[in-house]
Amino acid sequence: MKKIYIINILVILVGIFLLFSASKDMSTYGTFDAASASGKRMKVAGELVKDKEMKYNPEVDANAFSFYMSDADGHDAKVLLNKPKPQDFERSEQVVVTGSMREGIFVADELLMKCPSKYKDEEINLRNQG
Repeated sequence: MKKIYIINILVILVGIFLLFSASKDMSTYGTFDAASASGKRMKVAGELVKDKEMKYNPEVDANAFSFYMSDADGHDAKVLLNKPKPQDFERSEQVVVTGSMREGIFVADELLMKCPSKYKDEEINLRNQG
């Protein structure tokens, strides 16, 4: 067998391996109700409920941060993030958590925040002037 055939087969096998490993990380978007019904790993997008308790005590457990979030349907749920509290978390406009529902609590291992743009005020002023 020629070397080029062996190299092509190896490249194809590596490509298949990468596709399978990437597909394990793909989670679907949903709501807290859908996450509770399916029991599978899911992404939930929503807003931080700022008038409810946020709990983070790094002296007891630095990788446990809990807060309340409202999903797209308006349902609130407690979220337990298994990571430290992100900086400027209270300022976030939108939050996306990835995890699964366990006993009425959404246990997340990933969090994405959409924070307000520092250019937002400038943009509003430019639109008003123009």
